[in-house]
Amino acid sequence: MTLLRNSGYWRWSAGVQLNRLPATMAPLAFTVLTTATTGSYRLGGIMMAVFVAAEMVGAVPTGRLLDRVGPARGLVMMLSLVAAGLFLLAAVASAGAPDLVLLALAIPPGLVAGGLSGGFRTLLAGTVTEEELPRAVSIDAMIFEGVIVGGPLLVALLATSGPAVPVLAMAVVALLAALFVPRRVVTRDPQRTFEHQPIPVAACVPWLMGLFTVGLLLSTIEVGLLPLVQRLGAPDATTAIVIVVLCAASITGSALYAVRGKVGDPRLFLAGFVLGGIVVSAGLGWAGLLGGVALIGVCTGPLMAVSSVNLQKLLPERRRAEGFSLAFTVQASGFGLGSLAIGVLPVWLCPLLGVLAALVSCGMLVAHPRRAIGTPSVTS
Repeated sequence: MTLLRNSGYWRWSAGVQLNRLPATMAPLAFTVLTTATTGSYRLGGIMMAVFVAAEMVGAVPTGRLLDRVGPARGLVMMLSLVAAGLFLLAAVASAGAPDLVLLALAIPPGLVAGGLSGGFRTLLAGTVTEEELPRAVSIDAMIFEGVIVGGPLLVALLATSGPAVPVLAMAVVALLAALFVPRRVVTRDPQRTFEHQPIPVAACVPWLMGLFTVGLLLSTIEVGLLPLVQRLGAPDATTAIVIVVLCAASITGSALYAVRGKVGDPRLFLAGFVLGGIVVSAGLGWAGLLGGVALIGVCTGPLMAVSSVNLQKLLPERRRAEGFSLAFTVQASGFGLGSLAIGVLPVWLCPLLGVLAALVSCGMLVAHPRRAIGTPSVTS
């Protein structure tokens, strides 16, 4: 597999994982910081919500700016700004600043960080070949599972040295990510004047809907774990079993997709979401819950990969950071809506929202097969 010998890919992978690590650290890091400095763990939750909202607001404008200045140069600059914002937040919190000041200081790094993932994803297109891309995205998804677990563990370890240390570490990690931004990327398209070429939104909608579906269904499972196991009469601690099954299935699905090395038909993975969501909603005991969660997990990585690969084929080269930033924002909105649903709807109904989204996405792919699925499969 030539991808494993591609040093440029592994440099990109190190940079993108370091870029993601602060986001996985932030929920617990903010809670630890505010609990120690203000006595309120709730303020940490509100600060995280403000940070995420700022990311969503700033994602597309930041992505557009990265397209204009160049993703590599722009990422180094913006990661440095994120680090500076986090350093300032930690310092001001340690000095005993009021709650509103802390909330306000969470906004600038969030606004800047919103487009960073889109910028890194844009650089991947020039780091690997088109044939390597499906595998590259799948391997990245597998590594990201480790980052998701590692972020909170790192915070728990660092918090023993002081409440501000995890936030300071987030800033240091952002600076390290800047060091790994790929400097040399290959331009695939000879045309260089894409600033005014529009993004084909209509053609992108089925793939954006697929990413929204991932966010919506996964969040109803992850946020709703406690009521899902309580519905079975099981103790709260058994939620860990479901988390392990979900993570293991997600890694397995991404690994199988990477080994196969083909783009694949997204309708197969959407069908897995539909079946898995229905089984989880039906309350068929532990076998139903774990089986449904496993099916959803196995399909998650491939669905994200096929959506990402096809979005890249549709986006103009000089609008990719903006386009991928929009994609990440759409997926984040799915996570937010799923979390909200858990708070206001019966637990059995929430997974069915993800099922409905998957059916709508599949319907879009059926209605526009040439535009949405007509990209030929590639192998490496």
